[in-house]
Amino acid sequence: MIEGAWKHYAAVWGVDYEWIKGRFAPGMMTKPGMTVSRWIDGVLTPNDMVDQGPNLRAQIFWGHAPNSQTRGLDMKKAMDKLDLLVVIDPYPSATAAMAAMPGDPGDLNPRRAVYLLPATTQFETSGSVTASNRSLQWRERVIEPLFESRTDHMIMTQLADKLGFGKEFVKNYKMVPGKGGLMEPETESVLREINRGVWTIGYTGQSPERLKAHMRNMHVFDVKTLRARGGVDAETGYKLDGEYFGLPWPCYGTPELRHPGTANLYDTSLNVMEGGGNFRANFGVERDGQSLLAADGSASKGADIQTGYPEFDSTLLKKLGWWNELTDAEKKAADGKNWKTDSSGGIIRVAMKNHGCHPFGNARARAVVWNFPDPIPQHREPLYSVRPDMVAKYPTYDDKKTFWRLPTLYRTVQDKNIDIVKKFPLILTSGRLVEYEGGGDETRSNPWLAELQQFAFVQVNPAVANDRNIREGDDVWVSTPTGARIKVRARITEAVDRSTVFIPFHFAGHWQGKDLRRYYPEGAAPIVLGEAVNTATTYGYDAVTMMQETKTTVCQLERA
Repeated sequence: MIEGAWKHYAAVWGVDYEWIKGRFAPGMMTKPGMTVSRWIDGVLTPNDMVDQGPNLRAQIFWGHAPNSQTRGLDMKKAMDKLDLLVVIDPYPSATAAMAAMPGDPGDLNPRRAVYLLPATTQFETSGSVTASNRSLQWRERVIEPLFESRTDHMIMTQLADKLGFGKEFVKNYKMVPGKGGLMEPETESVLREINRGVWTIGYTGQSPERLKAHMRNMHVFDVKTLRARGGVDAETGYKLDGEYFGLPWPCYGTPELRHPGTANLYDTSLNVMEGGGNFRANFGVERDGQSLLAADGSASKGADIQTGYPEFDSTLLKKLGWWNELTDAEKKAADGKNWKTDSSGGIIRVAMKNHGCHPFGNARARAVVWNFPDPIPQHREPLYSVRPDMVAKYPTYDDKKTFWRLPTLYRTVQDKNIDIVKKFPLILTSGRLVEYEGGGDETRSNPWLAELQQFAFVQVNPAVANDRNIREGDDVWVSTPTGARIKVRARITEAVDRSTVFIPFHFAGHWQGKDLRRYYPEGAAPIVLGEAVNTATTYGYDAVTMMQETKTTVCQLERA
């Protein structure tokens, strides 16, 4: 985060900014971080090529599946070189088995420590959760934590204690007895702290009280529009009419503003206090002499400003003559601030409720993204391609010496593999299944779901299968340029064409044909085990986000 963001959150947390700054090595506090997709290289890359002090020495897998990340062979080497590996999860996950299974003896750090810390499932804790449509729900505890498991917020609190900032961590929380009488933050307090700080994406209006009222009155919300049609909460008298279920973010302002949530982003047909909006003024007000703000007449319904305008801050409010619509307390908090750092929410209240304007401004959509490697999107052939002619026509980017703290290769990898099609003539893509989620350790441990998908498989076109004497249900080896060979079952189908095979990524527990069940803690292995496609996937990262390449690499098939 930049310095201003740190200062904002220091105020939210109620701690001194200089105290936070003192806990960082010089230059590290505002340095862009290392993405989760590249932690492997944070361990394995020579230190003089890493844009930080030491290499990564510790890794915590907190509800994270290693088999959902690419380059499994390299990941095993990285796990073995760590000083500390921690798994915090209701299930040991593939991490435990990968760490325990033998690797190259030369890679193993003899001082490495591995800890498995059992965390609770969603049924053993309470708090807010957010769905993919941006709606929140309040989750109630169903049963007490089982065995030695602890809630995430208890584990975080105890970790903060060990690291020496426990008092600061829980400063804003009401502490309550948890598992075994150990103290943990009340989850309502946690959400209220989030509400006080995360203005920029509208995570501020969804108080525990509002969410709980929604859960008690789910029947009043339309299942298609999500909007409440009348309804009064019998417990509190809270009126639900007009609100969207779960107050989907952005839900702007303080809870008292009663913004209804935003079911559909950028909808100018609605007033901003009914969930309407417009494009955000996030990239300045002009570029190369051209205005980036919306044209005259382009504004959300009922806005007092019917043209483009920048994001709101205290200066703009004063220029518009709206400053005195703030209370004295709001003026004190808002002076010198913008809408996303004004802790009172007053700037948002005046802009939205009083004048129907969006606090983040009103701008044009960007068609030319000047700060991207390709301002106008164009095709770049994958690093591993079966089409050398397309590589020549649409080459990748030049290598980057430092990108998110690490060197990142593009052209070097592509040029080295220009003739890879001779050995690996098929495109390998991966993706999801309906029955499983993420790395699959939890869902593959569920006997009902395990019944539906009992083995890892590869979808193969009939022509490709016939050329290789592969029949439905045969075990096949899938090999890739990494040197990996994974054994999966063949599914013959026209769902893929002759150029491509597909493997889902939810499986783990087999490693290049070997069963890893004995490397899980006793009785903790999933019901269904299988090869992880990401054991075999190759190097490749997005040039903007550093997202891993999971959708295209190359492979060869043969009957096992």
